[in-house]
Amino acid sequence: MVRTSQLLKRILTTGVLLSGLLSLVPPLYATGLDELVQEALSNNPDLAEMKSRWEQSSYKAPQVGSLNDPIFSFAFSNYPNDDFSSDTAPMTGNEVKLSQMFPFPGKLENRSALAREQAKWFEAAYYDSHYQLARKVKDAWYRLYYKQMAIGVVERNMKLVDDIIRLTEVRYETGDGLQQDVLKAQVKRSSLMDQLISLQQQKSVVEFELNRLLNRPAGTFVVPGNLELPRTAVTLDEFQRAGLEKRPMNAAYQALVKRYRFQKKLADLDDYPDVTLWGSWRFRDDNLPDEGTDFVSAGVSFNLPIYREKRRAAVAEADASLRMAEYQTMGFRNSVSESIQKAYARMEETLEQSELYSEGIIPQTSQSFQSALGAYQVGKVAFISLLDALLTTFKAEMDYYRVSSEYLRSLAWLEAESTLPLIGLPVVIDQDHAGYKENLDQRTP
Repeated sequence: MVRTSQLLKRILTTGVLLSGLLSLVPPLYATGLDELVQEALSNNPDLAEMKSRWEQSSYKAPQVGSLNDPIFSFAFSNYPNDDFSSDTAPMTGNEVKLSQMFPFPGKLENRSALAREQAKWFEAAYYDSHYQLARKVKDAWYRLYYKQMAIGVVERNMKLVDDIIRLTEVRYETGDGLQQDVLKAQVKRSSLMDQLISLQQQKSVVEFELNRLLNRPAGTFVVPGNLELPRTAVTLDEFQRAGLEKRPMNAAYQALVKRYRFQKKLADLDDYPDVTLWGSWRFRDDNLPDEGTDFVSAGVSFNLPIYREKRRAAVAEADASLRMAEYQTMGFRNSVSESIQKAYARMEETLEQSELYSEGIIPQTSQSFQSALGAYQVGKVAFISLLDALLTTFKAEMDYYRVSSEYLRSLAWLEAESTLPLIGLPVVIDQDHAGYKENLDQRTP
């Protein structure tokens, strides 16, 4: 009887710890998250690749906007084929020639402008990738938080089930319980062990993802718990407006539309010929009858744009490309609005759920479990009722950490779509250095 009382006291103590879990552990801010995001922005190879692509495209405009090199040629001209002498035929001479092609006015400017707009696309995409990378790091961090806290919940419940198993064994030995109760408790423990193994594997996968984003070798992370659930006073309309005005990809799609407008202008200008100017000097032999007076020549040539079919096809292609870019821009803006709408709805839903679990469901289920445990001890309820109460408490804790993680992930999603800082420090974008601002005052409460 003394042994049973000791087990009961231990189980009740564990139950009290479970019910007071949320209040006893002070909320901590994810102090390592800012540093992880900054590390990712500095070291992520995909982001570095995008910067190199932008730099690569920025060198294109000076190339396509410049004249082609002039052409210098030298020729042995009009030599007789019987003796190849330079002083018998009046037209014989050695000729040097210089020519330069000049595109029709407007072509070079439009080619250069087209290349600049293409570079602007890559520049804006590079800037936008900072926000997307920050979201990926935060999303992985909060998924890791859930896995870590869920593992803790499973481990605590396994210890609790171990105590319940011993209690059922004692009751069975004293004739107050059933062997079936012992087996049910053991099955429950095996189920928890299976769930623990699965969670540990999932945690390793998330850690691998986070290491890849940080460009680190394999390693583990520890997320502070419990994480604070920051609130935001930003309205849905404000998120929508920011997403449609401040998101860098908006500038990218504007550049895309301009690019195809310049392509259309180039296609229209292709109807007009390019001009080549040339001049030559022929050096003649001094022994010729006219004492070898040198000849000077000059001229102009231009292409004849007579094959209209291919030019009409180029104009039609440019028109279709421009329409495509305009539709892509509309699609992107609609996608941003939809994503913000979904993320905002998810944020509101999970915040309400997390408050419901922390303030209502978890305390209630914990109290119900303690009541069922006491009633089981005196034989007033069946073991299945005790097990159901334990499972309900366990599920409530798991659900709390799940919706808390989802809430934080929805904030990270809103950040990436609107560029408004909601968690931690805002992203700073600079073409030479990308990182987090040092000013802690800019942290959103």
